[in-house]
Parts: sequence; C-alpha cells; structure tokens
Amino acid sequence: MKDLVIGLRAASRDAAGIRDATIAAEKAGIEVAWSTSGGLQADPLVAFAAAAGSTGKIGFGTSIVPTFPRHPLALAQEAIALDNLAPGRLRLGVGPSHKPAVERTYNFDFVRPLEHLREYITILGALFRDGKVSFHGKRLHAEAESTGPVDVKVMISALRHNAFKLAGELAEGGISWVTPKEHIRDVAVPALAEGARVAGRATAPPAVMHLPIVVSTDGQAVFEAAKQQFGFYQRLPFYSAMMVEAGFHEAAGPDFTPALAKGIVVSGS
Repeated sequence: MKDLVIGLRAASRDAAGIRDATIAAEKAGIEVAWSTSGGLQADPLVAFAAAAGSTGKIGFGTSIVPTFPRHPLALAQEAIALDNLAPGRLRLGVGPSHKPAVERTYNFDFVRPLEHLREYITILGALFRDGKVSFHGKRLHAEAESTGPVDVKVMISALRHNAFKLAGELAEGGISWVTPKEHIRDVAVPALAEGARVAGRATAPPAVMHLPIVVSTDGQAVFEAAKQQFGFYQRLPFYSAMMVEAGFHEAAGPDFTPALAKGIVVSGS
C-alpha cells in the first residue's frame, strides 16, 4: 500500500467551487484533487490555475478532458501554462468520451476512438517530454515547438483491456470511472503491466480508481444512492460492455441491481 495515493473529486458546477474544494482538500491532507471536464462544465484547468497560488503541493487531475472537441496542441497550451504556475503537479487525464456525447453535442464523427486516443497522447507526450513535436497520423497532425520540456503527466480514461494496455504503453496512468473493484484487480492492473512490457517500460503506471463512498450501513439506502448517481451508465455501450465483462450480466439490460451497486460503491460507517 506504500504506493497508494489518495485523492478526491473536487466537484462543483463552477470554477470558483472547484478552486475552493481544491484548496480545502490540500488543507485536509489530500494528495490530488480531480475534476471532470465536458460539455459546458467549468474548465478544471482554469480552476486549478486559480487554486495554484493558494496551494503548495496538492496535485491537480483532470478526469477527463474529452479529446475529440480539442486538438492536442490547444490542450497542451493550457496544460503548459498551468505547469508554469504549479510545476510538476498536473495529471492531465484525457479520453475520447462517448459516441452520443461527441456526435450529438458537436456533430463530430466518433471514429476509431482508441486509435484517435493513441495519436492524441503520442502528440502530448512528445511535446511535454521534448518541447517539440512532429507527428502525422491517420487521425491527427501536429507540428509545434514550445519553450521546453514540462513535467505534465498524461493519463487516459480506460474501461476495458485494450485501453488499459494503451495506458501501460504510453501514458502515466489509466483512469477508471464507475468500474467494479474486481475489474480493476482482474483486468486493469494486468493490462497496464502488459502494456508496459510491450513498450519496454521498467514499471507499469498506476490504475486510478474513482471509488464512490457512501457513509451508511443501510443497504437499501446505499443502493438507492448508487442507483441515483450511477444507474444510467449502463445505457452507454462502453460502460455496459465493461460491466458485463466484469461479471455483472444484468448491465446488458435496463436494471441497476444491488449486486452492481455493491461492486461499484464502498459503504460503511
């Protein structure tokens, strides 16, 4: 457990709330504040920049910034600025999001998301590591030079084996969401190690697990809370497939069950 890093989600509808939650988290001894980006939610990188001057060591994590709406160079510009303010503290989590969100919101074609993600983090990794990038792929192109290398850790969203393997190859971590604990143990961790071996890396990067906690011993109350927060995720194909793969075959249908809630949530007093 010596390598376990404890973070929390700095959740708010506005940037000021994310900033304040991040500052409070550092005062409470939390090591990393995570925040979600998507649609027209507050940009967590802006909120973390606002928190940088009032904090000294807490890490900032995005989980995640959707990749299809934003070219990697545009995102890199913002990440580099935050690293200038808080060197070495940013964990930049990126991911493709989901077909309904991308196509309905932006009218972009959601095509080969894992290939797109591989090219995206290849560009970010080169730019952050070397201070320059020259990349021409099937999905993305980038020609740019920055002021120099920065210590920004690029992580990716991951639900199933192939994404966690990609994280093991090229990223500094694989970030899960609404993922049963057994799936992290049995699929995510081995896939991260497999990817690291393929890439010749000495050690595998970590699995970042978002673990919802309900402070209650009332089983029904825990189930209702989990259903309210997470009951719709199995309607999204990526989540449904992951949950079925993890042994929760009911996720192929519409019913959110107590067993699924128990797999996702930790509860107690």
